[in-house]
Amino acid sequence: MRPTAPLILLAAAVVAAGTLTACGGGPDGDRNTVKVAFIKDTNSKVTVRDDYVRLVARQFEKQHPGKTVRLIPIQASENDYYTKIQQMMRSPRTTPDLVYEDTFLVNSDIKAGLLRPLDAQLRGWKQWRQFEPAAKAAARGQDGRTYGVPDGTDTRGLWFNKKIFKKAGLPANWRPRTWDEVLDAARTVRRKVPGVIPLNVFTGKGAGEAAVMQGFEMLLYGTGENQLYDPGSGKWVTGTRGFRDSLAFLDTVYKEKLGPEVSDALSPNIQTNVAAELLPEEKLAIDLDGSWLGQQWQPTGGGNPWPAWSTTLGQAPFPTQHGAPPGRVSLAGGWTWSVPRQARQPAAAWQLIKTFQSRQNALEWCVRGAQIAVRKDVAADPRYLKSVPGIGFFTGLVPISRYRPALPDYPKVAAAIGEAMEAVTAGDSSPDRAAGDYDASLPSLVGGRTVAKP
Repeated sequence: MRPTAPLILLAAAVVAAGTLTACGGGPDGDRNTVKVAFIKDTNSKVTVRDDYVRLVARQFEKQHPGKTVRLIPIQASENDYYTKIQQMMRSPRTTPDLVYEDTFLVNSDIKAGLLRPLDAQLRGWKQWRQFEPAAKAAARGQDGRTYGVPDGTDTRGLWFNKKIFKKAGLPANWRPRTWDEVLDAARTVRRKVPGVIPLNVFTGKGAGEAAVMQGFEMLLYGTGENQLYDPGSGKWVTGTRGFRDSLAFLDTVYKEKLGPEVSDALSPNIQTNVAAELLPEEKLAIDLDGSWLGQQWQPTGGGNPWPAWSTTLGQAPFPTQHGAPPGRVSLAGGWTWSVPRQARQPAAAWQLIKTFQSRQNALEWCVRGAQIAVRKDVAADPRYLKSVPGIGFFTGLVPISRYRPALPDYPKVAAAIGEAMEAVTAGDSSPDRAAGDYDASLPSLVGGRTVAKP
């Protein structure tokens, strides 16, 4: 059906520098046009976010006659998306008015002068009190001001195929207590179910934060306190056994052929391959991944309808290294809607944020996108609680979930971790050597603010 509202869609499968410049003239100067940039799934069949953003844009246009929403979906890997929106926000000719921002980038983008604070608007918005404090903190800068409104959060754990587990003689209620038990299950699958990839842990530079956060840091945070950053001293940590052990876990996975082929594991498209092919085609037994995976297999907008996923896949918490309390590890992340500092229509962008984050639309996004609610009223809604199989499991991980250091230097540190992971995965470096290279590079990345720990 053709939309009745004057919605404009700018196709941006890959937003090149030339395209960005071209976007700066003409209609972009129209004070009645609000430009919205957001990430589009690399699997073109997955349109969950696109459909939702379009729905909200049409609502906004109906509520604000004469206003037009110009959508800029950017189809790219996460790392490329981050680069593209930062390029866009640096110039008033190319900047969107509203941008979908990964929370881990908020402080670095504040430091770069790319975002504007929203405190004046939030003070007059009664709905803000419905948001969980931890979610608010994710969009807060070091200056104490807030630079975005979160639209959901996520947690991480193990997804496993119960059919493959049955063939391997593994339990349907699998709950590994240590890293060794995860590896032992993968080894059992390798022996008893040939042709199946036993275990996926995202790794390397290509997958970006999918590797660093939900791969490496899920390991590192299970080795002890403050293994990455020491908040007491305000310094980044070097020399820890936990860092080396986390790299050694990856080394084991790939040396023992428990994971995907190295070339596949290091591909920027590995996330899409896992969700669109390996899991639904039952070629992968265990996947360390996020709470949102179910959105990929929804009958509408998911791109890869898989009705049997809810009975085929089980979920289990990822354990600490040796089972130390609390026995489980999860990291929480999320995205915010933020207004670039050079936005031409900041007032209209704020009104659009409020439309996105109304109770009704926040609930709609959590249901469609398999998101964990950050609004208290949405989290208590029966529709949300029944929305996606497994949502209760992943919501239950919120209390023990940790957050990445919300600091301007984090993206540089994360890139260095990705390089260490890639070196080990590719067999170019031992875990000890890769950890040593990371330690040596860290001071130059963080202005010398490091502290050595055993």
